[in-house]
Amino acid sequence: MRRVVVVMAVVLAAAGCGDTPVVAGPETTATSAATYPVPVQTVRPDEKPLKIPTTADGDTAFTLVGLTTEMPTLIGSHAEFHAKGQFVRIRMSVVNNGRSSVSFDARRHVLIDDREAEHPVDTQAMAIKRQPETIDLGANVRLEYDVYYDLPKDAKPLALRVYGGPTLTDLKDESSTEIPLAQP
Repeated sequence: MRRVVVVMAVVLAAAGCGDTPVVAGPETTATSAATYPVPVQTVRPDEKPLKIPTTADGDTAFTLVGLTTEMPTLIGSHAEFHAKGQFVRIRMSVVNNGRSSVSFDARRHVLIDDREAEHPVDTQAMAIKRQPETIDLGANVRLEYDVYYDLPKDAKPLALRVYGGPTLTDLKDESSTEIPLAQP
C-alpha cells in the first residue's frame, strides 16, 4: 500500500512540473450539460487559433479552429507545390447533427477575401496534403480537417462560405452560410 502512495505522489508531482497545465477538455461553460473531454491540440507554429462561435448550415455545424496565411509553398508526401500568390489554410471541425448520414463535400467551401473576391478550394493543395473529398458523414459524426486556398499575395481572408450537405429542405445543398474570419 505504501508503494502505491509513493508512486501516486511521484506521478502527481511530475504532472505539475510541465510548462502547460493538463486540461481535460475545452473551457467550462455556463451550462450544466455534460461535455466530452475533447483533447486540447497544440496550434501549429504558423497558425493563428480562431475563437469563432460554431455556425450551422442545415444539420451540419462548423467550428473554425485555426487560420494560416502567407504560405508560399506546401510540401506533401509526394510533391512540393508553390502558390501562385499565397496559400491560406483553415482548420475546421464539422459535425453532422442530423439523424441520418449526409453526403458531405469537404472541398466545396468558398473563401471570400477582403476585396470580396471568391476563391474555390485549391484541389491540388488538398490532394498534396491528402485532405478529404466527398465523404459519407454519419449521424453525430465529427470530422476535423484542413481546407487550402490560393489567394493573391496581398489579399486577406475575410469569410468562409460553407455548405453542410443536402437536407430535407435543401436536397441539392444550394444554400450556404458565411462565417466571418475576424475575431468577435
